[in-house]
Amino acid sequence: MQVILKQNVSSLGKTGDAVKVSDGYARNFLIPKGLAIEANFKNLSVLDHEKKMILLKAEKEKKSAEAMAEKFKGVICTIRRRIGDQDKIFGSVNAKDIHEALLSQSLDVDKKSIMLGEPIRELGEFPVTIRLSAGITAEINVVVAAEL
Repeated sequence: MQVILKQNVSSLGKTGDAVKVSDGYARNFLIPKGLAIEANFKNLSVLDHEKKMILLKAEKEKKSAEAMAEKFKGVICTIRRRIGDQDKIFGSVNAKDIHEALLSQSLDVDKKSIMLGEPIRELGEFPVTIRLSAGITAEINVVVAAEL
Protein backbone atom coordinates (compact mmCIF):
# COMPACT_ATOMS: atom_id res chain seq x y z
CA MET A 1 0.00 0.00 0.00
CA GLN A 2 1.22 3.48 -0.87
CA VAL A 3 0.96 6.07 1.97
CA ILE A 4 1.94 9.71 2.47
CA LEU A 5 3.69 10.42 5.77
CA LYS A 6 2.13 13.23 7.81
CA GLN A 7 4.94 13.13 10.40
CA ASN A 8 8.53 11.96 10.47
CA VAL A 9 8.75 8.20 11.03
CA SER A 10 12.30 7.11 11.82
CA SER A 11 12.19 3.81 9.94
CA LEU A 12 10.30 5.12 6.87
CA GLY A 13 11.02 8.73 6.03
CA LYS A 14 10.20 12.38 6.54
CA THR A 15 6.96 14.34 6.46
CA GLY A 16 5.50 14.46 2.95
CA ASP A 17 7.30 11.39 1.63
CA ALA A 18 5.23 8.87 -0.31
CA VAL A 19 6.34 5.38 0.76
CA LYS A 20 5.18 1.84 0.10
CA VAL A 21 4.42 -0.25 3.21
CA SER A 22 2.52 -3.45 3.91
CA ASP A 23 -1.27 -3.16 4.06
CA GLY A 24 -1.47 -4.25 7.70
CA TYR A 25 1.19 -1.81 8.87
CA ALA A 26 -0.62 1.05 7.17
CA ARG A 27 -4.17 0.11 8.29
CA ASN A 28 -3.30 -0.99 11.83
CA PHE A 29 -0.55 1.42 12.83
CA LEU A 30 0.28 4.36 10.57
CA ILE A 31 -3.20 5.59 9.60
CA PRO A 32 -4.92 5.15 13.04
CA LYS A 33 -2.06 6.96 14.82
CA GLY A 34 -2.27 9.84 12.33
CA LEU A 35 1.25 9.25 11.05
CA ALA A 36 0.17 8.71 7.44
CA ILE A 37 -2.71 8.96 4.98
CA GLU A 38 -3.51 6.77 2.01
CA ALA A 39 -1.82 7.92 -1.19
CA ASN A 40 -4.68 8.48 -3.61
CA PHE A 41 -5.02 11.13 -6.31
CA LYS A 42 -6.80 13.64 -4.04
CA ASN A 43 -4.30 13.31 -1.18
CA LEU A 44 -1.34 13.56 -3.57
CA SER A 45 -2.67 16.79 -5.08
CA VAL A 46 -3.29 18.22 -1.59
CA LEU A 47 0.27 17.23 -0.64
CA ASP A 48 1.70 18.99 -3.71
CA HIS A 49 -0.27 22.14 -2.87
CA GLU A 50 0.88 22.07 0.77
CA LYS A 51 4.52 21.64 -0.30
CA LYS A 52 4.22 24.67 -2.59
CA MET A 53 2.66 26.73 0.21
CA ILE A 54 5.40 25.69 2.65
CA LEU A 55 8.08 26.68 0.12
CA LEU A 56 6.46 30.07 -0.50
CA LYS A 57 6.17 30.70 3.24
CA ALA A 58 9.81 29.72 3.79
CA GLU A 59 10.89 32.07 0.99
CA LYS A 60 8.94 34.98 2.51
CA GLU A 61 10.44 34.29 5.95
CA LYS A 62 13.92 34.17 4.45
CA LYS A 63 13.45 37.52 2.68
CA SER A 64 12.10 39.18 5.82
CA ALA A 65 14.98 37.75 7.87
CA GLU A 66 17.51 39.08 5.35
CA ALA A 67 15.86 42.51 5.51
CA MET A 68 16.02 42.37 9.31
CA ALA A 69 19.71 41.39 9.11
CA GLU A 70 20.35 44.56 7.10
CA LYS A 71 18.78 46.61 9.90
CA PHE A 72 21.19 45.06 12.41
CA LYS A 73 24.34 45.87 10.40
CA GLY A 74 26.51 48.30 12.32
CA VAL A 75 24.25 48.37 15.39
CA ILE A 76 26.05 49.18 18.60
CA CYS A 77 24.15 48.43 21.76
CA THR A 78 25.44 50.31 24.83
CA ILE A 79 24.59 49.04 28.29
CA ARG A 80 25.67 50.95 31.38
CA ARG A 81 26.41 49.22 34.69
CA ARG A 82 27.70 50.26 38.08
CA ILE A 83 31.29 49.30 38.66
CA GLY A 84 33.28 48.51 41.76
CA ASP A 85 36.95 48.05 42.48
CA GLN A 86 39.23 47.07 39.61
CA ASP A 87 36.55 47.97 37.04
CA LYS A 88 34.40 44.92 37.88
CA ILE A 89 30.72 45.37 37.16
CA PHE A 90 28.00 44.54 39.66
CA GLY A 91 26.02 41.63 38.27
CA SER A 92 26.23 40.76 34.60
CA VAL A 93 24.78 41.61 31.22
CA ASN A 94 22.53 38.87 29.82
CA ALA A 95 20.21 38.37 26.85
CA LYS A 96 17.35 40.17 28.63
CA ASP A 97 19.47 43.32 29.07
CA ILE A 98 20.51 43.23 25.40
CA HIS A 99 16.88 42.70 24.36
CA GLU A 100 15.75 45.76 26.34
CA ALA A 101 18.58 47.87 24.88
CA LEU A 102 17.61 46.82 21.34
CA LEU A 103 13.96 47.66 22.04
CA SER A 104 15.02 51.15 23.10
CA GLN A 105 16.60 51.49 19.63
CA SER A 106 13.31 50.32 18.01
CA LEU A 107 14.80 46.97 17.00
CA ASP A 108 12.45 44.17 17.99
CA VAL A 109 13.95 40.72 18.27
CA ASP A 110 12.99 37.67 20.29
CA LYS A 111 15.01 37.38 23.50
CA LYS A 112 15.62 33.68 22.82
CA SER A 113 17.27 34.42 19.49
CA ILE A 114 20.11 36.38 21.13
CA MET A 115 22.98 33.90 21.14
CA LEU A 116 25.04 34.79 24.18
CA GLY A 117 27.23 31.92 25.34
CA GLU A 118 27.51 33.19 28.88
CA PRO A 119 26.63 36.47 30.59
CA ILE A 120 29.06 39.36 30.15
CA ARG A 121 30.78 40.19 33.44
CA GLU A 122 33.30 42.87 32.48
CA LEU A 123 33.59 46.23 30.76
CA GLY A 124 34.35 46.35 27.07
CA GLU A 125 32.99 45.69 23.62
CA PHE A 126 31.66 42.24 22.75
CA PRO A 127 30.27 40.79 19.50
CA VAL A 128 26.87 39.11 19.94
CA THR A 129 25.12 36.95 17.35
CA ILE A 130 21.37 37.16 16.79
CA ARG A 131 19.67 34.23 15.05
CA LEU A 132 16.93 35.69 12.85
CA SER A 133 15.91 32.57 10.94
CA ALA A 134 17.28 29.18 10.04
CA GLY A 135 20.68 29.90 8.57
CA ILE A 136 20.40 33.70 8.80
CA THR A 137 22.17 35.52 11.59
CA ALA A 138 23.19 39.07 12.35
CA GLU A 139 26.02 40.31 14.52
CA ILE A 140 25.87 43.37 16.74
CA ASN A 141 28.37 44.94 19.09
CA VAL A 142 27.46 45.22 22.74
CA VAL A 143 29.40 47.86 24.67
CA VAL A 144 29.36 47.51 28.44
CA ALA A 145 30.31 50.86 29.93
CA ALA A 146 30.57 52.34 33.42
CA GLU A 147 27.52 54.12 34.74
CA LEU A 148 28.10 57.83 35.14
